[in-house]
Amino acid sequence: MLAPVTHILPVTIIRRERVLPTPGRVVVRRGQRVNPVDAIAEANLNPEHILFDLARGLGIRSSEIKQYIQCGAGENVSEGDILAGPVGVARRVVRATHSGRVILIRDGKLLLEIESPPFVLRAGLQGVVSSLIPERGAIIESTGALIQGVWGNGRVDYGLLHVLAKNPEELLTSDHLDVSIRGSVIMAGFCGEAETLQTAGELPLRGLILSSMASSLIPLANKMEYPIIVLEGFGLLPMNSTAFNLLSTSHRREISLNAEKMDRFANTRPEIVIPLPTAENATEPRESLVFSTDQRVRIVRAPYKSQIGTIKTLRPGMKVPPSNVRAPAAEIGLESGETVVLPLANLEVLA
Repeated sequence: MLAPVTHILPVTIIRRERVLPTPGRVVVRRGQRVNPVDAIAEANLNPEHILFDLARGLGIRSSEIKQYIQCGAGENVSEGDILAGPVGVARRVVRATHSGRVILIRDGKLLLEIESPPFVLRAGLQGVVSSLIPERGAIIESTGALIQGVWGNGRVDYGLLHVLAKNPEELLTSDHLDVSIRGSVIMAGFCGEAETLQTAGELPLRGLILSSMASSLIPLANKMEYPIIVLEGFGLLPMNSTAFNLLSTSHRREISLNAEKMDRFANTRPEIVIPLPTAENATEPRESLVFSTDQRVRIVRAPYKSQIGTIKTLRPGMKVPPSNVRAPAAEIGLESGETVVLPLANLEVLA
């Protein structure tokens, strides 16, 4: 059975394809070093258009308009520029109401595409541009620790990591946040109060890593200007030991947060990267695995959710208590020393 994979690795080669959803302009070069917030490419995703009736504006017939037009298709115009005219004693003209680009002129009418702030695609991690994708983006390559989460609010940033959580079950409240951590990326446990997220934004923080969060905070978290990454899910869930140990030993190190939305079809998910010098033994993580014995796995459903264990044996088609549903299962040795039998559907491989 093909296994879902979550990467929590102390050192690996990270290669990410960063592309625009529509054709645009690439603004980096091959070999360039980039930070997570640096622009890779930009495009106008939501262009607005204005249709000018030039003939009517000048008070003439459409057949007469050609001699009065002052611009051509494809030209850029600024606000106030004359599009057509002047006509008559009053020197009547039609002016551009916005800056933009002339798309089309036909039958006495002009279509203007208005200039609007472009969508900017960020690098998402610190690294080197290894190759360019014409009109779309680039591939960024880095070496470091990689930790993947399950939810993000779509923001990108980086800064020094400040570890607040002393244990995987610790709760985060606004009392834990003061000016001494301003500008830091915070690692904490469960967040259940809106006031905490608002206080973090007012400091401001550069990022927030949570083990879990109350689902009621999702709308507010999406509005925050700093990245928020949830590693385990929603509800009161402790951070898995592998991620907790890796992050807690990285206090005061530079860390990158790309809190992009999780999409299993596009193979994207929120990620934390701790840049490291190039390591000789670093390899690329495997994206596709089959369940096998001795694999380290994370349990993704209650009652053992977020616990880490090792597959001892695989048991295809056995009945799994307490539901007695017949399904592919495995015998898992937990870190606590307990052995449990769980469906493979409740597991994901840590690789």
